[in-house]
Amino acid sequence: MTGRGVTRRELLTAIGSAAAATGLSACGAGNAPTPDAATASTGTAPATSPPAASPAPDEAALRKKIARMLIVGFRGDQVGPNDWIMRAISEQGLGGVILFDRDQESGGSRNINSPQQVTALIETLREAAPETLIVSVDQEGGRIARLGPSNGFPATRSQAEIGALDSPAVTRGWARDMAQTLAQIGVNLNFAPVVDLAVNPANPAIARLDRAFSADPDVVVSCATQTIDAYRAAGVRTSIKHFPGLGSASGNTDFEAVDVTGTWTRTEIEPFQKLIRAGTADTVMVTHFLNKRLDPDRPVSLSHAVVTDLLRGELGWDGIVVTDDMQAVAITSRYGRDEATQYALQAGVDQLVICNQAVYDEAVVEQTVDKVLSMVKTGLITAAQIDRSVARINALWPPR
Repeated sequence: MTGRGVTRRELLTAIGSAAAATGLSACGAGNAPTPDAATASTGTAPATSPPAASPAPDEAALRKKIARMLIVGFRGDQVGPNDWIMRAISEQGLGGVILFDRDQESGGSRNINSPQQVTALIETLREAAPETLIVSVDQEGGRIARLGPSNGFPATRSQAEIGALDSPAVTRGWARDMAQTLAQIGVNLNFAPVVDLAVNPANPAIARLDRAFSADPDVVVSCATQTIDAYRAAGVRTSIKHFPGLGSASGNTDFEAVDVTGTWTRTEIEPFQKLIRAGTADTVMVTHFLNKRLDPDRPVSLSHAVVTDLLRGELGWDGIVVTDDMQAVAITSRYGRDEATQYALQAGVDQLVICNQAVYDEAVVEQTVDKVLSMVKTGLITAAQIDRSVARINALWPPR
């Protein structure tokens, strides 16, 4: 994900809109069941309309699969059984949460105050989950660290500092310490390391925040490999980001639409390609910039040409593809939530991250599941695609 200093940032056509509306109305309680074949052939109607049926078991199962594909942020340093995030986990099957130290809107504390507090919070969330819950955070090191001295955790060096040393032993020790910290509190997914190339020193999202190991692809790959190995040894999964390379950008997708058409080069793909080829990547995060050389119309996170053709096809990645925050201005300035969700899934994305920072919406899980279910019902995506995505997720976080 792109950086905010020390804080974190989140139809089709008229035909697509009509299809989505049709799919949602088909789920409504006011729709009478379709007459069975015998009634239809005789023309005999029942004397009274039967009550609306409960969702069929396969639909209920599909809803939980869709919810498993979501990672969502929430407010609070402690939660109770009636809080919406707990119900989303226990009743709807929400797949994951993302924790932040600060709340973007208020500027106050959000989820992390101390090691003891956040450990208890994560344990409460986990106990509510019928399946293995993904608990994620952005802990890159340096300025992008949700765990730090302000909330009782050790200070960490930035990726730029580590890359400048270019020492496998130093990198392993640095990553091992952070990985053990995350594992001890119960985090099992870190949205790190950044494998962007620091090719634009003025980049406000990467180089100026010291988030990149280096401008040299070989240094980036070496440092990232040591980092991911250390996290794996601690039982924490990682996400290499921001595909297909955000290092040459001159803007931050959290706060603006960013076009890298004139600055991006294919060299920026090299770290992703080499890590994927070596079997080192756990998940790949796709970013939100526009690159008209890759897709003339859509941001790369919503592009079939980038996610499916380039990342899965050319680079051979068959693991999880996760989005950066779907509430980023680079997305919301052009697309509504439902439209962006549709395009991302049609592009081939497996997991949608909704940080609930730019906009706070307690109904976001239910409404997103409703939207995706309508997409399946109207043929915009298939149940088989949902199954593939859930299988990829379960391969890294096996069900209990």
